[in-house]
Amino acid sequence: MRKPRVVSISAGIAVAMAAAFVAVFALAAPGYAAASDHYVALGDSYASGLGAGSYISSSGSCDRSTKAYPELWAAAHSPGTFNSVACAGATTSTVVSSQLSAVTSSTTLVSITIGGNDVGFSTIMTTCVLQGTTACVNAVQAGENTANTVLPGRLDTVYSGIRSRAPSARVVVLDYPVFYQLGTLCVGLSDTSHKKIDEGINLLDGIISAAATRNGVVFADVRSTFVGHQLCSGHDWLHSLNILNINESYHPTADGQSGGYYPVFNGYSS
Repeated sequence: MRKPRVVSISAGIAVAMAAAFVAVFALAAPGYAAASDHYVALGDSYASGLGAGSYISSSGSCDRSTKAYPELWAAAHSPGTFNSVACAGATTSTVVSSQLSAVTSSTTLVSITIGGNDVGFSTIMTTCVLQGTTACVNAVQAGENTANTVLPGRLDTVYSGIRSRAPSARVVVLDYPVFYQLGTLCVGLSDTSHKKIDEGINLLDGIISAAATRNGVVFADVRSTFVGHQLCSGHDWLHSLNILNINESYHPTADGQSGGYYPVFNGYSS
């Protein structure tokens, strides 16, 4: 009869610790991308990181930031390739004409935030700041009308364009945070303007969500992560009106990118 194999207690402990280490490491990093993953970031200033600082000089007026959510994801996950062509001021048409070419059949992950400039985001906020409540309400309403009538078709073109170029890629569509925490004492625009602006953003996000569903891509809603960090909250993750750097006004700060956008995208990226 063969004698049973004797394993020393110290050896057994070492094996158990090694197994535990492997298990813990696997749980700690489930979302880390393989070297074969290829990630392309598309979109406007909310995707490029305008407002977050630390701009990449080679991006020029596109204002791509190392603190933007695509850059943060790439730094944390080390995909095989990463290319952000997101650009401040982009519309759905400029995504089609100048950004979609970055997406290829080898692309495995795409993120995009787009639509705000199609409905006149910059013009609306300028009107609200300079012309008062009535003009603000009218400007937002005009943007809502545009969003309802022309934006769905434009978003369909963008999302289907991504799908046709990279049929197997995971496509994640991120929306826009609601700007104002209502019901608080807040200087600047009137309560009526705050409510109308928030209404317009919610309508825009609803249209983006519906288009994502129609086209079989993932909709990632950032609004809940910004709750408690909107303008007038006292813990803002958005820039209010900044006369010294007007372009950054009403864009996420670095904290808004890392605390608002990044965790939402990270949750849907794999």
